[in-house]
Amino acid sequence: MPSLRRRTLAPEPVSPMPESRKRSKSMQEEEEEDYSDVCCEKCGRASARRSFCYVMNAIADSTSSASVQFLLLCPKAAGSAPLALINKTLQTKIVDFFRIQRCSQSAEKLSPDCRKRRKRNSGLVMAKKRRKLLPFNPTEDPVRRLEQMASLATALTATGTEFSNELTYIAGMAPRSANRAVLERDGMQVISKDDAETLDLCKNMMERGEWPPLMVVFDPREGFTVEADRFIRDLTIITEYVGDVDYLKNRENDDGDSMMTLLTATHPSKSLVICPDKRSNIARFINGINNHIPGGKKKQNVKCVRFNVNGECRVLLIASRDIRKGERLYYDYNGYENEYPTEHFV
Repeated sequence: MPSLRRRTLAPEPVSPMPESRKRSKSMQEEEEEDYSDVCCEKCGRASARRSFCYVMNAIADSTSSASVQFLLLCPKAAGSAPLALINKTLQTKIVDFFRIQRCSQSAEKLSPDCRKRRKRNSGLVMAKKRRKLLPFNPTEDPVRRLEQMASLATALTATGTEFSNELTYIAGMAPRSANRAVLERDGMQVISKDDAETLDLCKNMMERGEWPPLMVVFDPREGFTVEADRFIRDLTIITEYVGDVDYLKNRENDDGDSMMTLLTATHPSKSLVICPDKRSNIARFINGINNHIPGGKKKQNVKCVRFNVNGECRVLLIASRDIRKGERLYYDYNGYENEYPTEHFV
């Protein structure tokens, strides 16, 4: 399984200070003064900046045009914000943000494709069947789907990232012709016909606005994280890891925090990485486990797998077990290469 090449360290865990090491009252007052001008834009409550988060909103002017802005809200106000902020104006902005295909049929109805089930072959099968990948199951409620997309749009905009759901090849970086799975040093598994069809189905559903049931939430300690918004079955395709493709040799001194190995070639000069700092999707916000604590591995519910898809390398994030609604998604950044310092991860 692949892993990220480099990742920003999570903040140090906050632990209670012993009484003897607590700061003086004057120092605490000074800190409060530093944040005295930071107030919730909904309820007016003042607090430390790190406890606030940005929520997407749409502002319509007298000409009925709209623009997207981000409100600085305290946790209490942000918790009730999504339902109030989803309206027709914002719905249009979300559709445009993700370049969702508009069609004549009602957007509130899921397409029959997402409910398709494969036919079972009749007859006795002696060999053990290979487990097949499953397509994600979108949320039926159209308002909730918009809230899920709005949460991702908020995270992408707050991090200055453009949405993309495909690998991108930019002039001056690695060309698409460099992405050849045959160059993989130890070989790469070829995706089966059934799994390739499932991947295409997931891509087509997302183009129609039928997204995986995921919410991006902000945590003061972990930053942006991803939660399951409904039950997700084992082996369900969560998403593809995407971004700009570049040669690893060009990124050796890069301070990017989310680079993913795409191709480990026999000749290092041909090795490729995915750089999601400018263009990406929800995969960028799925966090990693702490490899240095006993319970770290138990948190993992997603695995990262590279496939040979039509001769090209692709990286998929797949559910490694059943995931409950409300459970945060985690995978092992060191599943393929032990290069990630994760001792500070929560």
